[in-house]
Amino acid sequence: MFYTAIALTVVSNVIYHIFQKLTPGQVNPMLALTVAYLVAAVISLLLLPFFPLQTGLLAELRQVNWASVGLGASIVGLELGFLLAYRLGWNISLAALISNVAVALLLIPVGLLLFKEHITPLNATGLVVCLIGLLLVNWK
Repeated sequence: MFYTAIALTVVSNVIYHIFQKLTPGQVNPMLALTVAYLVAAVISLLLLPFFPLQTGLLAELRQVNWASVGLGASIVGLELGFLLAYRLGWNISLAALISNVAVALLLIPVGLLLFKEHITPLNATGLVVCLIGLLLVNWK
């Protein structure tokens, strides 16, 4: 299950970027996102039985905190950012790459400071390679 979860994110991310790039440019971006979120809500509700509630719906809803609200807001920013980037002519092969490498680099201090994660010398070497790659991909 460990690798299945990551495989799901990879496959879903590829499909996500393809559909973001295929979204018609003449469609209002907020309307396109609203339709996407309605579909996501329906799919989430349909999948709920496969992830049974431990204590009942109301008790589970009481456990939801500000992080879920923040997640929802960040998803809108993520979706709108990619939708607009593709409409402005970003290549599908570079937009996600640049964004994901930049996000990974920005999450390093977050992991170190907030979550007490550690970086090995091998990790540090990978980070340097990511930085070099980011520079090379953006080289004009």
